[in-house]
Amino acid sequence: MVLWYISRATGLVSLALFTATLVLGLLTAGRFAAAGLPRFAVQRLHRNLSLLSLAFLVVHVVSAVSDGYVEIGLVDAVVPFASAYDPFWLGLGAVAFDLLLAVLITSLLRTRLPLEVWRGVHLASYASWPVALVHGFAMAGDDTAWVLGFDVVCVAAAAGALLWRTTRLHPDTPVRTP
Repeated sequence: MVLWYISRATGLVSLALFTATLVLGLLTAGRFAAAGLPRFAVQRLHRNLSLLSLAFLVVHVVSAVSDGYVEIGLVDAVVPFASAYDPFWLGLGAVAFDLLLAVLITSLLRTRLPLEVWRGVHLASYASWPVALVHGFAMAGDDTAWVLGFDVVCVAAAAGALLWRTTRLHPDTPVRTP
């Protein structure tokens, strides 16, 4: 039972941290800088939050696999839709996890990869967030009502940052656009 609670809690914490990472990523892409907080500090916070969220995600996966209540193997956590238990919804979690692993690996190799490759893979994190959100909501079980409220807050934060990013025009944008 303890592993079930750990898995649940770390899944929700991961979603909150990934939402914060997504928001900071959108703000950084729009060249956001808060008063007294330079852009490099926002970028560093974005990177550190993403690493922290990955740590919670690993604990989420390990605790779900270790919990014997349902049969979820380690392979089920990384191979989408292979699980005997709830294959579609668990598979969405595996898809999000795999996309984030690709982002992590390419970020570690960023200086050795062409910028276009890194950026293309990094954009996959924008796809992994809603997939993870749907995975978490579908797996909520008895906690559906308050998890829905939690998800609504996460969606509102992401939507607000996306709106800000898409309406933001930095002064040098026309110069940088090919």
